[in-house]
Amino acid sequence: MNIGSVRLESQMILAPLAGISNLPFRLLAKEKGCGLVCSEMISAQGLVRNMKKTQFLLKSAREEKPLSVQIFGSDPEIMARAAQVVEDSDADILDINFGCSVKKVIKTGAGAALMREPNSAEALLKAVRKAVRIPVTIKIRSGWDKSGTDALRIARIAQGCGIDAVVVHPRTATQGFQGAADWSIIRKLKSSLSIPVIGNGDIFSAEDALRMIKETECDGVMIGRGAIGNPWIFSQIRASMRNEKQVAVDPAERYEVMERYVRTSVLYLGEKQACRMMRSRLAWFVKGVEYGSRFKEKIKEVSSEIEAIEQIRFFRQSHEKKEIARTANY
Repeated sequence: MNIGSVRLESQMILAPLAGISNLPFRLLAKEKGCGLVCSEMISAQGLVRNMKKTQFLLKSAREEKPLSVQIFGSDPEIMARAAQVVEDSDADILDINFGCSVKKVIKTGAGAALMREPNSAEALLKAVRKAVRIPVTIKIRSGWDKSGTDALRIARIAQGCGIDAVVVHPRTATQGFQGAADWSIIRKLKSSLSIPVIGNGDIFSAEDALRMIKETECDGVMIGRGAIGNPWIFSQIRASMRNEKQVAVDPAERYEVMERYVRTSVLYLGEKQACRMMRSRLAWFVKGVEYGSRFKEKIKEVSSEIEAIEQIRFFRQSHEKKEIARTANY
């Protein structure tokens, strides 16, 4: 599929996940067949003010291309300037957040607050579109009620402003991630727009992705929570789209991915910060794996890259020995 001038190798897109979709995480998704990866949500104010921590979020690598960078804000001028910073960073696509419902974002008029202010939304979109040449997308929710009226209105405004694609997560701003996503809203947008519509929400398996495409006729699928600890979801969806047999995650590959995630995170964040992060992040990869609870307890205190790798390898060896013993007993 195409988003403006950018050609994607697959219809699968990694969602922008605050505090999660950093460079090491994105590289894993890309490696497993993701067509487009997205950055964490980045403050436009922080970019314009050249704040060090905010600028750090723009760090990228050739291997993850194409990359979409998501920004949030409410002031058209600030957003336009931030968009230029993103374009200068060599990002391939700029995404504007219209869906965040966190109170500290909403009170500034950004995120989902823009969905109930169509005039402000239009002014912002026009300013950003004029400021950059790269494709621009927006990520929205269904709005402030379940009807999807807000989503359709904002999406039409976006199309009129020259925005290249719309991503819709069909939950209301007040729902958060509660309840079920109403995929019928994705279908409504798809039937009403000429630009690509990307569906998001409740995709936790290849079957979910194919069902969303079939039910909504959306152009692409964006996966967020379903990819946490499970980058293989992208290769599984790709196999299903090609009518190929899905292959279960190879246990050896799981541990190799975990080790690579540790090493890449250390390079990206530094050992101290990366290891603090790994105390919770590595647990994602053993969800549902037998004896995983013991591993989760062990990694809560890791303080070095070597220690993290040792714990992964110890768990792998222990798990493999128990599997061998169980098979022998059988």
